[in-house]
Amino acid sequence: MNADELRKKYFTFFRGKNHALIPSSSLVPEHDPTVLFTTAGMQPLVPYLTGQKHPLGRRLVNVQKCIRTGDIDEVGDNFHLTFFEMLGNWSLGDYFKQEAISWSWEFLRGKEWLGLPKEKIAVSVFKGDKDAPFDKESYEIWRSLGVPEERIAKLGKEDNWWGPVGEAGPCGPDTEMFFWTGSGKAPLKFDPRDKRWAEIWNDVFMEYEKKKDGSVVPLAQRNVDTGMGVERVVTSLNGKQSVFETELFIPLIDNLKLLSGIADPDEFQERSFRIIADHLRAAVFILGDERGVVPSNVDQGYILRRFIRRAVRHGNLLGISRGFTKEAGALVVDMFSNTYPELKKKKQSILNELMKEERQFRQTLEKGLRQFGRFVKDKKELISGREAFLLFQSYGFPIEMTVELAKEKGLKVDENGFSEDFEKHKDLSRRGAEQKFKGGLADTSANTVKLHTATHLLNEALRMVVDEGIVQKGSNITPERLRFDFNLGRKLTKDEIKKVEELVNRKIQEAIPVERKEMPFEKAKKLGCQMQFGESYGDRVSVYFIGDFSKEFCGGPHVTNTSELGSFKIVSEEGIGKGVRRIKATVR
Repeated sequence: MNADELRKKYFTFFRGKNHALIPSSSLVPEHDPTVLFTTAGMQPLVPYLTGQKHPLGRRLVNVQKCIRTGDIDEVGDNFHLTFFEMLGNWSLGDYFKQEAISWSWEFLRGKEWLGLPKEKIAVSVFKGDKDAPFDKESYEIWRSLGVPEERIAKLGKEDNWWGPVGEAGPCGPDTEMFFWTGSGKAPLKFDPRDKRWAEIWNDVFMEYEKKKDGSVVPLAQRNVDTGMGVERVVTSLNGKQSVFETELFIPLIDNLKLLSGIADPDEFQERSFRIIADHLRAAVFILGDERGVVPSNVDQGYILRRFIRRAVRHGNLLGISRGFTKEAGALVVDMFSNTYPELKKKKQSILNELMKEERQFRQTLEKGLRQFGRFVKDKKELISGREAFLLFQSYGFPIEMTVELAKEKGLKVDENGFSEDFEKHKDLSRRGAEQKFKGGLADTSANTVKLHTATHLLNEALRMVVDEGIVQKGSNITPERLRFDFNLGRKLTKDEIKKVEELVNRKIQEAIPVERKEMPFEKAKKLGCQMQFGESYGDRVSVYFIGDFSKEFCGGPHVTNTSELGSFKIVSEEGIGKGVRRIKATVR
């Protein structure tokens, strides 16, 4: 079974269980400043998991594009990836453990679905701790379905507890399903430490909420959040040992082997082929995303640059001395554009950015490697932070690449020293990137909610005061400020900034009710409702109306009346790219 067939079967199965199919959200979270990328299928659905009504109902199914970099050093083994697709079915306060587990078993075992043999399946459940008890209900459901006791592992939080992303948010026990990928019969007793058991599905039961003080309390609305990794399942269904041996990677790796002239790679060369294939696939999806990211030294652009440059470095190790990312990127676009049409739409810009970044890096790569060689000559333990920063500043080596090069020589890097130099130049330090993951997921504090509503007012005020053709090009909201990007080929005048500010404050003082309405997508379009940049929508949508002043597609949350905002102040206005401006503003 290939990936297309798997996706279709999954959607057909759950639509048959009254789930509405929703589109994949952007890889760049719209209103979640705590993470750089969408790392799980649940992230775009957080408002609905915490109680807001979804316009398409309480049962949903989708495939979500995801990027994770936490295990980037493991890429090259059989299963770790930076970009992956996650199939998910969702219950928003509707069905719970009995239905979720039974349907998982039916989809895995049913001949018209995946048809996996019972003797090759094992499961795990949460064993309980001080925060929550042993998940006896899930255990008993699996036993009732015929899973033998020796095939059910009881594991702790590190294995069978999901969430929250960040310090606070929805969380709960999960039950995981594993498939035997080894040769011969599967052992009678399931040992989760045996890597031949591949995890293929995860049912998360969000019945708790972790507070910022560390306490865990029952969640008002119990949800089901499941995740089935497309790449891992295709690997298991086709009897392969690695995700890189499937049709999702083989055409790309074969192309790279042809370019390198290496038909029979050794273990180290095979790892390089896999790293290049993974990183370029991730880079293509980031470049092709609806919210558009390009290589840079900050935030998402830094991760993208790191992917491309690491791929080029490993290409160099394989003897691919000429530009190859454009050709490989075109192959990725062709492989996935049927499922993700945005890639085809942006194909030329994707290839141009890949080619530009590779060319730029190749100009300094050889010189940088020679400089690295001079730094490590006669060293026994450590490359200094200053040396690592020089490699970044002069030769474009991301700190992670220097760490990887040093590791290959048995050396370490003073990463703290590097970060200090990096901070002085106001770039993204590695610590800064990690810090983004320490906040709560999709902050719904009072001030964040106010700023969310203020963004809608600002959006409309810019069209009325400056240019009716203005559209949103992205936004980012923290408890302290809103950041709003929009299309305009010039700087705003002081008078325009003043008028925009005055108009927003006038609407706040008018105490306008803020109302949420659900309606068919086509009706909302006809009403002229503003769409959020880069967002994909289902057949039925949620629209927020601020009187007659603003009407905008949005998932929320918002205040109930503009008077709750207090006062609005534009802090700065600047250009961030060709034809794109950025406003930062606060409320108080």
